[in-house]
Amino acid sequence: MPTFPASRLAHIAPFYVMELMARARALEAEGRDIIHMEVGEPDFPTPEPIVAAAQTHIASGRVFYTPALGLPELRAAIAAFYTTRYGVDVPASRIVITAGASGALLLSMACLAEAGSEWLLSDPGYPCNRNFVRSFDGRPVNIPVRAENNFQPTLAEVEAHWTERTAGVLLASPANPTGTLLDDDVLADIADFVRRKGGQLVADEIYHGLTYERDAATALQFGDDIFVVQSFSKYFNMTGWRLGWLVVPERFTRDIEKLAQNLFISPSTPAQHAALAAFSPATLSILEERRREFKRRRDFLAPALDELGFRQAAKPEGAFYVYANCSELTDNSDRFARDLLEAAGVAITPGLDFGSNQPEKYVRFAYTASVERLAEAVDRIRRFLG
Repeated sequence: MPTFPASRLAHIAPFYVMELMARARALEAEGRDIIHMEVGEPDFPTPEPIVAAAQTHIASGRVFYTPALGLPELRAAIAAFYTTRYGVDVPASRIVITAGASGALLLSMACLAEAGSEWLLSDPGYPCNRNFVRSFDGRPVNIPVRAENNFQPTLAEVEAHWTERTAGVLLASPANPTGTLLDDDVLADIADFVRRKGGQLVADEIYHGLTYERDAATALQFGDDIFVVQSFSKYFNMTGWRLGWLVVPERFTRDIEKLAQNLFISPSTPAQHAALAAFSPATLSILEERRREFKRRRDFLAPALDELGFRQAAKPEGAFYVYANCSELTDNSDRFARDLLEAAGVAITPGLDFGSNQPEKYVRFAYTASVERLAEAVDRIRRFLG
């Protein structure tokens, strides 16, 4: 007799940060002032040109399905963006509009993962990536990345973890939770190695645009056989619109289209029409100003955390996270984060969400609040520790 739910559910962990955020919201409902540094969501509103484009489209009343792969005009705009931003020629036919980066990762794994196939992922890393693999009965294999390598995998580590069951590698640069970048030459070498092994590389680039000392290279610079995941959520400040995109190697476009037709029918039509304004000069000017503000926040928070006793072995170069070693302050980062929330009203994320690579020693701070609120958070943490 079958048993329900499906056995794969036993291996899919909760997204713990969402549970911690729910507790933070409950405390707010009781009248507590909570400083949110737990969830990776920009605090800036969606830029006005994007909102105006959505309003214009909705007012027309013609809010119908789009093609499963997305609005042709938006796919063309993204292709032009790759030419302008990276100097890379990507045909619009290879660009698929998705329901957020999560939708892009879901389509990727639905297309690529076989039952029992192994996928190499960084640990620490974004927790949902492991669960996307498991959802299609693949097996995620963690590479315990080290601080001395900027919490990014090396070619030697990928080679050491590759077996006859390995199907591919999922990389992220800038990475969540560490905010670190993969060096261009390492990315190129890993792409070449995976190609020679007959595997598939999937590159998570959803924090592109949010880098502070050097630009992040797109994996598309190192081959047209790589899946690249992108999003309108982070740099473009469109989290709630649930819109992203996937760049697909040409030979997979029909397969991805079939999956998109069946799984989603189409992405959100208002969100797609809104995103047509995301690449306008007016919008990009707003976004670049906000990127500079994120840098200002990082440059305030990182040294302030050092002074409190949190150790940073790798400098965050992108995204909006500081992944800090808290082992001098606690031997249990999960309990520390919960106590900090209850006692001080500061919400941060324990390492538990990001893998099995010493999670009890790390916490993640998201600098998605104003410098003034970050300063208040630092003061509260200081009092909590003292």
